[in-house]
Amino acid sequence: MEHIALYRAWRPQSFQDMVGQQHIIQTLQNAIREQRTSHAYLFSGPRGTGKTSAAKILAKAVNCERGPAPEPCNECEACRRITTGAVMDVQEIDAASNRGVEEIRDLREKVKYAPTEVRQKVYIIDEVHMLTTEAFNALLKTLEEPPPHVMFILATTEPHRLPATIISRCQRFDFRRVSLEEQTARLTLICEQEGMEADQDALQYIARLSDGGMRDALSVLDQISSFTDGRVTYQQVMDMTGGIASEQFAKLAASLLKGDVGHILQMIEGFMHEGKSADKCMENLLYYFRDLLMIKMVPDADKLTDRVLNPEAFRDMAESFTKEQLFHMIDTLNRYQSEMKYAVQPQTLFEVALLKLCSIPAQGEASVQVGASTHAAPADGGEINRLKQQLAELEKKLDRALKSGLSGGDGASSAPSRPATRAPVSRGNSPAKLPAQLDQYVARKGAPEFAEISKKWSQILQRVKEERVTVHAWFVDGEPVSLLEDNVLVAFKNNIHRETTEKQANREVIERVLSEQLGRPARLVTMMLKDWTGAMEGASEAPKEDFKLEPEHEDGGSGNQQPWIDEAIQLFGEDLVVIKE
Repeated sequence: MEHIALYRAWRPQSFQDMVGQQHIIQTLQNAIREQRTSHAYLFSGPRGTGKTSAAKILAKAVNCERGPAPEPCNECEACRRITTGAVMDVQEIDAASNRGVEEIRDLREKVKYAPTEVRQKVYIIDEVHMLTTEAFNALLKTLEEPPPHVMFILATTEPHRLPATIISRCQRFDFRRVSLEEQTARLTLICEQEGMEADQDALQYIARLSDGGMRDALSVLDQISSFTDGRVTYQQVMDMTGGIASEQFAKLAASLLKGDVGHILQMIEGFMHEGKSADKCMENLLYYFRDLLMIKMVPDADKLTDRVLNPEAFRDMAESFTKEQLFHMIDTLNRYQSEMKYAVQPQTLFEVALLKLCSIPAQGEASVQVGASTHAAPADGGEINRLKQQLAELEKKLDRALKSGLSGGDGASSAPSRPATRAPVSRGNSPAKLPAQLDQYVARKGAPEFAEISKKWSQILQRVKEERVTVHAWFVDGEPVSLLEDNVLVAFKNNIHRETTEKQANREVIERVLSEQLGRPARLVTMMLKDWTGAMEGASEAPKEDFKLEPEHEDGGSGNQQPWIDEAIQLFGEDLVVIKE
């Protein structure tokens, strides 16, 4: 008799045969029982979880000659013919092959006609996310208001690729991954019915490999049963699937803890000779350390993973590592796993990753120190000289800053020493900041170095524009007014332009261009142009009164206010303009 693949032979033919989707089965059965079935359903979930099987069972249930019934009888003519796919009114359409708008238009035309063989037409569209945008648009209206004799069942593994307009027209059911216990119980039943002998730990490992997909688990079982001639053992499953037992990873982890490089390389070579792939080894090792971390940090963590078959062995190994070590190991392996996808020699990357992990015990806590004590490597002589040179330069800069009284930027840590300079207060929330040693900037106005900056200013602006055009848009409002050592003083007409230029990222661009154009380090210092003008006038008059800050208009009157305030009043009216000192 011709052999039929296990996943086909054991495909569920009724709702009670389905594994692990009780929340969906109960809802559909209640809807059939109460005659409240919808015209459109969306079944979404991982592969092999029963989406298409549930769709065909639902089609049989609504068309069963003894129903509609919560369970199809699978004995009447309608049920048997739907099972074999011989009923023209129940069509299973592969959207990957029929994804164009023409196929959907043809379907839309056929929907109008009444069913000829069964009670209700059912269209099962598998992998519906493969339809084109035009095909979805053609399906929209029909899906929303189909004839009363039609039911649509859409199945997909990628519901996020469906338009929201399609999803909103369907009742959505999310199929879950089948749990390890449910899969193992189903595999045990199938082995008994098929006359196969299988170890329980072998079936558990097959279930873990399937990642929650029942179809994948049956395919693996079918393959292994052919190889083992009816007897399935844990070691045979390992040999067939290229898996690695957790005991092997425990030995690898122990070697990492000891820093035994030779044994680690021998184990990797052994894995490769057995036909294991480096990327699969890396993935399984990541899972192993993740499970160790869970068991170390969370009580009863063996219930959080399907991979821990012997919790006590895991717990003993977890005690040998610190949390910091496990975090470091997982981070390192994850980084190398990402690089391995594009590597020509993935085995080499796997070896490098494990050799790098050998250094972790020396960096960890004292409880896991193994072997000889660590020694600091002698520093390179050239590196020391370079660091000394950098330190000397920093000391010189600090000495210059202390002598000039500047603490960096445009901030003033000491009050200006020049007497009788009246500094106006800017309108807004806080007074405008003035550079320290303002009198020295005024005195250096005619210095030859400053004349050089004035000549090169257009070039400086152009270079700033080339570096970042947004910074140039703000910086062009300023003009150079003086120079003091490495500090270039720029005065701005508009306070917003000045504040934006002062932002750290913008300042770095400008100072880099200044240093490049002047051929020496340069720092940006800013102030308002009106304050600079007042300082220049004060220097020429040289009054003898003490320096003090005063508001421009203490009486709050509008007679001598700034022209831009008059313009604001003209634009918005006196009722909407509030002047704050």
